[in-house]
Amino acid sequence: MARDEQLKERWDQIVSKLSDRFADGEQLDLDAIIYLIGVQELGKPGMRFKKDDKLNLMHIAICRLLEPFGFYKFDFQDEDGWPHYEMLEALPPLKAGEQTLLMKEAIVQYFVEKELVH
Repeated sequence: MARDEQLKERWDQIVSKLSDRFADGEQLDLDAIIYLIGVQELGKPGMRFKKDDKLNLMHIAICRLLEPFGFYKFDFQDEDGWPHYEMLEALPPLKAGEQTLLMKEAIVQYFVEKELVH
């Protein structure tokens, strides 16, 4: 199977599974999936979050997702349990479609590691 086809198939599986579990089957978008990963990485799923917290959760997720690509490295967890990352390398300038593709690849890799998809 071609790499692009495998990515699309895995992405569709992830969207379907997460949408069924967290959105009553309504299809989640990329930002919603990034947010869910941030909640997962924080490890406090029952907590209510303010708007600023939601942005921070998305930042945590992006750092975690791009860590295997060498852009970020986990640094420490603060006293409230929030993970902090160190930027190792700035992201290259990417067009919107390239950014989306990179994030989808990173999300698929994340969920392969978590054994949600194979």
